[in-house]
Amino acid sequence: MNTGDSFPSERAQRLLKMLVERYISDGQPIGSRALARFSGLELSPASIRNVMADLEELGFIASPHTSAGRIPTPRGYRFFVDTLLKVRPLDQIEISQLEGQLQPDNTQKLVAQASHLLSDLTRFAGVVMTPKRRTAAFRHIEFLSLSEKRILLIIVAPDGDVQNRIIITDRAYKPSELVEAGNFLNQNFAWLTFDEVKGRIHEELRQLREDMTQLMTLALDAGNQAMGRNSEDYVLSGGHNLLHVQELSSNMANLRKLFDMFEQKTSLLQLLDVSSRAEGVQIFIGGESGLVPLDECSVVTAPYEVDGQVVGTVGVVGPTRMAYERVIPIVDITAKLLSSALSQH
Repeated sequence: MNTGDSFPSERAQRLLKMLVERYISDGQPIGSRALARFSGLELSPASIRNVMADLEELGFIASPHTSAGRIPTPRGYRFFVDTLLKVRPLDQIEISQLEGQLQPDNTQKLVAQASHLLSDLTRFAGVVMTPKRRTAAFRHIEFLSLSEKRILLIIVAPDGDVQNRIIITDRAYKPSELVEAGNFLNQNFAWLTFDEVKGRIHEELRQLREDMTQLMTLALDAGNQAMGRNSEDYVLSGGHNLLHVQELSSNMANLRKLFDMFEQKTSLLQLLDVSSRAEGVQIFIGGESGLVPLDECSVVTAPYEVDGQVVGTVGVVGPTRMAYERVIPIVDITAKLLSSALSQH
């Protein structure tokens, strides 16, 4: 698309920009006469029809079956976003208002607030990947017997967050043995990561009775899994907003695919994870990511940090017909404000 016939002329780019902007604003296919009025170019409708035919041949616009007008394709949106779009930064008053809605309290609450904020401001679905823990360390551990061979492992993280996991053992343990196991880990390994404990513990386990080894091994495996990420992979808000988007709601089969993606989580998580390894705002239009199931859907994301280390991603899921110049700065500033709030927490 960068050289030769696949790159639209300057005149074609100006008309494409106008067509995309009008379609995003009005949601109606744009005809050559309307484009002639809006463009400010001294071109006849016939000349504009020729340019539109060229843009259609290049795959930037298409004609819906029901209309003589044209609408942007995912490729047209991509060119618009990469080359023609002028993003308007939020002003300081708007930023201060957003900042006031992200108050450092606890991590889970901040993540939920950010997700709701993205949804409320864009009227689409807001999604925030829960932060990866920078180190799967623990401050305190306790074992609590639930039944004969079921034990509740209680883990307190360095930031005070509490995670619970159930361990299934081959034999029953007395309360005194569970206290002994907890004391052993707390006195010898508190504030270390579970991987570090695993590397050191083999020698120390020889000091314990052999039947305690299984409990310790199960606890370390469960602890490592529990502390790798918070209980939810991501928080999604405003999914119902997409029911009111004509391009999505007019096709129930497609809408079902989108909500299946939200429910199954895997594809959206992969997308958020890819975004966390990139710099700045990323825009995935239609099916180009290979992960979003709809050509009519776009995802705008940005990574967020804690103390300079990327730990997750924020994003907006909406139609390809979204006001990118507004959504992009909202996603960008929300990621920055969430980074700031979490670093203060």
